[in-house]
Amino acid sequence: MMSTIGVLVGPAGLDPVESIKALLDRLPGVSIPSSLSPQQEAILFELRLPRVVLGGLVGTMLALAGGAYQGVFRNPLADPYLLGAAAGAGLGATAVIAADGPRGLVPLAAFAGAMGAVALTYAVGRSVGERTSTTLILAGVAVASFLAAAQTFVLQRNSDSLQEVYGFILGSLATVGWSDVALAAPYALIAGVGIILHRRMLDVLAVGDEEAMGLGVSAPSVRARVVLAASLSTAAAVAVSGLIGFVGIIVPHLIRMTAGVSYRIILPLAILVGAAFLIGADVVGRTVLAPAELPIGVVTAFLGAPFFLLVLRTSRSRP
Repeated sequence: MMSTIGVLVGPAGLDPVESIKALLDRLPGVSIPSSLSPQQEAILFELRLPRVVLGGLVGTMLALAGGAYQGVFRNPLADPYLLGAAAGAGLGATAVIAADGPRGLVPLAAFAGAMGAVALTYAVGRSVGERTSTTLILAGVAVASFLAAAQTFVLQRNSDSLQEVYGFILGSLATVGWSDVALAAPYALIAGVGIILHRRMLDVLAVGDEEAMGLGVSAPSVRARVVLAASLSTAAAVAVSGLIGFVGIIVPHLIRMTAGVSYRIILPLAILVGAAFLIGADVVGRTVLAPAELPIGVVTAFLGAPFFLLVLRTSRSRP
C-alpha cells in the first residue's frame, strides 16, 4: 500500500488511474494501455519508481541493522550508526565532493568510509584487550568523534562544498535512479540474509554471554558476524541515500510493542515495516512543502527524536 502511494504521489500531477494502468501494462502477459504521455511515463518509471524501490531498500537495511545491533549489544538505544559508520561515510563523501570528484564516486567513497570506520572501531576495541560490547561501543564513539573532526577540517578547507555535503548529511532520495538500486541491492541481499540467519542466535544472546556459551553458542563469534552484516547493511544504505537517522531505533521498537520481543519475529517484520516507514517518510518529505522538498533525514529526525526520548524513558524505568 505504501509503495503504491509513493509511486502515485508527487508534484508532477500524474493521474493516479492512468499511472496504475501504466504500471500494470509493464507486467508480463498484461496489456492495459494508458493515456500517459512519454514524458509522464519517464517521470513514473525513471524518477518515482526507482525512488520508491530504493526507499524501501534503504528502510529495510537500516531497520534490520538497528534490530541486529540492539540484539548484539542488548541495548534498546543501539542504532545503525553505532560503530562510526555514519561518520566514516560522511568523511568519504566529503573527501570526494571537496576534491570535485565525479558524482558517481560519492556512493563508493561513502561505502568505503563506512566500512573503514567499522574496521577501525573493531581494531581499537581489540587493542583494549577486553572485547565486550561496552568496549566496542566506546571505541565506536571515539572513532566517530575523530572522523567527524576530520570531516569538519576538510569542510573548513573547502567551504564551497558545504551545500552539497550538507545535502548528503541530511539524507535524500531526490536524485536517485536505477543505478543506485543496482548498487545497493547486492549488499542489501548479502547483509539481509546474514542477519536473518542469525535471528535465533540473537534470542540466545539475550540471556547473556555466559549462558549462551553454556548452550553451545559462541557469543564473540556470533557478535562479530552479526555486526559485520549490520555494518555492511548500514554502509550500503548510507552510500546511496546519505545519513538518515532513527529508522533503526523506531522500526524495531514499533515491532516489539505490537508483535513481541523475539528476534525471530522482529527481524523478518523489520523488512516490511522498515520499507513502509521510509517510503512513507519520503512521501511526507516531498509533499509537506511542495513543490520544495524536505530532506528525508529531517522527517525521520522529527519523528525519531521524541521516539528516542520515549524509549530512553521506558528503558530507564524498568527495574
